[in-house]
Amino acid sequence: MALNHIIALLTTGVGVGLASGLLGVGGCFIMVPVQYWIYTATGVPAEVAIKVAFGTNLLVVLPTAASSAWGHSRRKAVWWRAGIILGICGMVGSFGGATIASYLPGAGLKIAFGAVILTGGIRMLTARPPRVTESTKDSPWLWAAWGIPTGVVTGIIGIGGGVLMVPIMTLALKFKMHHAVATSAAMMMFTSLGGVIGYIVNGLEVTGLPSASIGYVHIWSWLALAATSVPMAQVGARTAHLLPAKQLRWIFIAAMLYMGLKMIGVFNWLG
Repeated sequence: MALNHIIALLTTGVGVGLASGLLGVGGCFIMVPVQYWIYTATGVPAEVAIKVAFGTNLLVVLPTAASSAWGHSRRKAVWWRAGIILGICGMVGSFGGATIASYLPGAGLKIAFGAVILTGGIRMLTARPPRVTESTKDSPWLWAAWGIPTGVVTGIIGIGGGVLMVPIMTLALKFKMHHAVATSAAMMMFTSLGGVIGYIVNGLEVTGLPSASIGYVHIWSWLALAATSVPMAQVGARTAHLLPAKQLRWIFIAAMLYMGLKMIGVFNWLG
């Protein structure tokens, strides 16, 4: 791997860590596009590159989400009961989603990734934030009902799940924004683990993988991304509790819209 690619991954890890701690997401909308562009630039087939980006992304999410959840937990913002139930159900779903993705065409997965990110951003942009007077939905069965399908989607498009769960928590489950950010980080520890196992198992016999890969997980990329994302997640978690919920929401929306449009190919079409 070239030096400029390593620098790009290290820098990306900084943004990923901040996003994880600040927004309660795994940073997939940053990591996946950067990895995809690096792998294809080094000669990895696009069909394989997108799946390696997904699998590696999920392995980075695991320690980054744990670091973020720990930072939020110290501030008593994580609802662990909800996070664990959502996470375990999501883990089962994400393993199944990763298995499904291994049989799908790479071009379709790339567009699907961008579409999901973009849709989540638009939904957050257009929906009215829940009133603070509304009570949070305290229902394990409801959490399970959201966790399983969310896990399947996250496994298919290689994300930790926060980019989907933060909107679901705030809009459907009536979480306050800070609690949604914190609890989604706890959930992602589980969903990312299920997805990683799925991408490793289903990628072991694939040809065209970059060197130093275990299934659809590239070890060197993971090390570079995790080296900076894990410590920066603590910085992001501290920053999140210094910013108002409205500002957190706008940062979240802007990042999702940009990367969603980028992966779908809108900017290339516009020149």
